[in-house]
Amino acid sequence: MNLALIQDTDIVSRSSDASGDVLLASLTGRQHEHIVNIQKLGPGRELQVGLINGNMGRATISAQDESSTHIEVCLTLAPPKPNPITLVLALPRPLMLKRVLQTATSLGVKDIHLIHSNKVEKSYWQSPQLNDEELHEQLLLGLEQGVDTVLPHIHKHQRFRPFAEDILPGLVDGKKAFVAHPSPDADTAQCQQEECYLAIGPEGGFTEYEVEKLQDAGMQPLSLGPRILRVETAVPVLLAKLS
Repeated sequence: MNLALIQDTDIVSRSSDASGDVLLASLTGRQHEHIVNIQKLGPGRELQVGLINGNMGRATISAQDESSTHIEVCLTLAPPKPNPITLVLALPRPLMLKRVLQTATSLGVKDIHLIHSNKVEKSYWQSPQLNDEELHEQLLLGLEQGVDTVLPHIHKHQRFRPFAEDILPGLVDGKKAFVAHPSPDADTAQCQQEECYLAIGPEGGFTEYEVEKLQDAGMQPLSLGPRILRVETAVPVLLAKLS
């Protein structure tokens, strides 16, 4: 945990001065246990903190008990700039989804569209990992890792064709957009800090029909070569390539 995230429910009191927001907060659960057992921090020690969807700063531990760590916080730093890439992702296997969401969030992605694909098992959409609470937890872990406070937005699309024909064209209109697909011909596309869209299929890639539909919507082909990568590998590699 590189950053302790403060939620509104953690705040005991709030004020402000010339340097920024000043908070008194109480951290419990996983964060309290991490501070005590992993970071081994006690009263008088400092840690890096951030308010969800707000600023970051430093906190001093004022007190601790068995279940909570009480902190005095001064928030003076803006969160890092968001990644300009919107990720369009064929829904991975539930366990892989957790890792992918954490990775994408730690790399600054702020919009993620989870879509269906022919190679995606329909049962994946019924997984508890797609519950809002579970998704929120993975996003928090990604923010903690990447030292960021701004939560990404997740959009779910359980039907491929309506997304590709009715939604995607409006999203990518006037923007750079790429569909990743294994191919011997590697592309050298880059977003160069421009807003753009990146679609990544299931392991083995989208079907040819799906690739055609995504291209019809305005996406250009993008490849890392003929090798087939796991989704959890392809996501950070492609995000880095485009950035």
